[in-house]
Amino acid sequence: MTRYLLILGLSVFLTACGNAEPYTLYRGSPTIENFRIHIATFNANEREAYNMENCQIAADLFMKQQGVTVKYWCEKGNYKK
Repeated sequence: MTRYLLILGLSVFLTACGNAEPYTLYRGSPTIENFRIHIATFNANEREAYNMENCQIAADLFMKQQGVTVKYWCEKGNYKK
């Protein structure tokens, strides 16, 4: 019984530790003001900073491409219209 409770407690702890908030990458439109286009959602089961950092790295890489004129940004949470 003790072994079962230990395994159950450890499972709950690991799930809580890895249950990070997702971040979603969007881009704007060159012709439509305040337009949001969903690019990707970062929802790895890691610490929250992991998803945020990966989303920001992707946004920066997209914006650094030659000829890109639209803005890319990250928002905390899943995709929203």
